[in-house]
Amino acid sequence: MGGIMSTTKAHREGARARKRKQGWRTAEGSDIHELYELSVQDPDNEIDIIKQIWNEQRGRTCKSVREDFCGTAAVAIRWVRECESHTAIGVDLDGDVLDWARAKAAELLDVDQAKRLTLLKGDVLSTTTDLTECLLAHNFSYYIFKQRSQVVDYFRTVFGELVDDGLFILDAYGGSDSFVEMEEERNMDGFTYVWDQHKYDPVTGDVVNHIHFRFPDGTKIDRAFTYEWRLWTIPEIREMLLEAGFKKAMVYWEGTDEETEEGDGEWTVVEQGEACEGWIAYVVGVK
Repeated sequence: MGGIMSTTKAHREGARARKRKQGWRTAEGSDIHELYELSVQDPDNEIDIIKQIWNEQRGRTCKSVREDFCGTAAVAIRWVRECESHTAIGVDLDGDVLDWARAKAAELLDVDQAKRLTLLKGDVLSTTTDLTECLLAHNFSYYIFKQRSQVVDYFRTVFGELVDDGLFILDAYGGSDSFVEMEEERNMDGFTYVWDQHKYDPVTGDVVNHIHFRFPDGTKIDRAFTYEWRLWTIPEIREMLLEAGFKKAMVYWEGTDEETEEGDGEWTVVEQGEACEGWIAYVVGVK
């Protein structure tokens, strides 16, 4: 899994909707996977983006998705709840987090929905499944591949796992602040989420990022999650998608709210972006 502060209005609203009464959380009584989902993820927003991209690029609805590096499988679980024709596959190497996801799915899904969800422990470079219409690599987790050849190999694997008119949706982050070693905090009800850009190497492009959690009683969970990535840029990602066989590599860029000067949750295809201090974008590989 990956984590970074969301810049979108939809993410912020989704997080607020799931907050709990302030002050009750402590480090001892908290589950890091639950904290992660509350802080970082907004499956409703992700589902909306998938539907928007499919409507714009294919003029039809998507029924099957595969969520690589799925972690708690929040998007896959939400996807099968969205519609009775939806199926989802989640793939992750971490057996413990998959067990957590399965337990959560058992609480949230009815019998029919559960039948349409498959969670697999496996390497995304070698795990083969039924062909899917849409493959997702979100939360920047493919940044774990630090060599260009590894990323291209992964993208080629994805290409082979998609149907003939399939789409590959990735997210990416950047901006001038992404190169700065710093911490950013976001106050949630009952705890504080800390995104720690601990190390950046300008020669290799490698980064080390941590997620910490702080609590009102003074307790904390340091380095609940650690990510050792290469900070890939959008031009590099697009070039590697084309090298892997995709016909096009499109960028969906978020608009800016004129009053807040933050993301407005509106995504459009662009060929040029803005030199923001921090941004999140979606890159779409079109098969």
